[in-house]
Amino acid sequence: MSLDAVFASLPVPAILIDIDDTIAELNSEAEGFLNASAKSVRGVPVWDMIAVDAPLEEAFTRARENGTPLFVNDVDVGSGQRPPVQCALHFAPLIDAAGQMILMITPREMAGRMTQNNSVKSAAKSAIGMAEMLAHEIKNPLAGITGAAQLLSMNLSTEDLELTDLIVAESRRIVKLLEQVEQFGNLMPPERKAVNLHDALDRARRSALLGFGARMKIIEDYDPSLPPALGDKDQLLQVVLNLIKNASEAAGPSGGTIRLHSYYEHSFRLRRSDGTAQSLPLQIEVIDDGPGLPEAIRTDVFEPFVSGRENGTGLGLALVSKIISDHGGWITVDSVPGKTVFRISLPRADKTQIENTASEQER
Repeated sequence: MSLDAVFASLPVPAILIDIDDTIAELNSEAEGFLNASAKSVRGVPVWDMIAVDAPLEEAFTRARENGTPLFVNDVDVGSGQRPPVQCALHFAPLIDAAGQMILMITPREMAGRMTQNNSVKSAAKSAIGMAEMLAHEIKNPLAGITGAAQLLSMNLSTEDLELTDLIVAESRRIVKLLEQVEQFGNLMPPERKAVNLHDALDRARRSALLGFGARMKIIEDYDPSLPPALGDKDQLLQVVLNLIKNASEAAGPSGGTIRLHSYYEHSFRLRRSDGTAQSLPLQIEVIDDGPGLPEAIRTDVFEPFVSGRENGTGLGLALVSKIISDHGGWITVDSVPGKTVFRISLPRADKTQIENTASEQER
């Protein structure tokens, strides 16, 4: 088997480093990680393309001289084209090629996102079960409490009316919360067809600007060559609307800027626990310049009932995660003060799915 075939089979970014520390070869996953083509980086010093937040030179030189592998865990690795991500690095000598080393990069975000999606699915099932068991039982007595408070208010003084008004308002707030829980539990499986993601993004943008996002500046940063996704257009619209709404609420009365970014990442693949793999090349990012997620909930924002707002229900992002998971996609978030990025990765529609969708629309 040739080295090219081995490289193409590796599910992680892999780079062949020559004896002079230049890049001799790399696979498609490494092209995606570096956001650069193999042709453009061959012969370029590897440390000009990869920035590692750890002192590696001495250990790397020793591993090369001794012909031994080198493992480096949990270090920030970046390039000039992407922000650093936490990775594990594995250097190994190439057999029968003195001085040449293979570098394999395993982004921790992949394992983290897999664990996150699995845990969210489990938590979602628990929340759904609770909703089905409690929602109806709680809504009935609340309706009676609301009606009784409204009857009492007919014969009360202005001072006492404040108390009955509070009972009515809080009862309605709880009913609204229960309806959101029911929506979370009753969401139908996605009806997946070929979807123009830019249509969904534009509909969400226009809707937001007419309502909750009126004080926000929403920038379109689209890849015009992006092919259709395989998804449910209404559910994907709901996802983007929820993310824009969260960003708008986080910005506060002064407003802020939201950037809707789409691009194609051909090397992004999801490898499932059963060994199967799926390509998720279509990327959507909702980026805002708000205060960022509170550190205490940053790793749990997709869990049901986790919210960073005082009166938040904690169901919006859980619903978003459930929809994307049902689409076979990924969602992740990176957040620091001044920049929060929600990234959605989705499968593309094939030729047959595009043709079938077009035929249905013509009928």
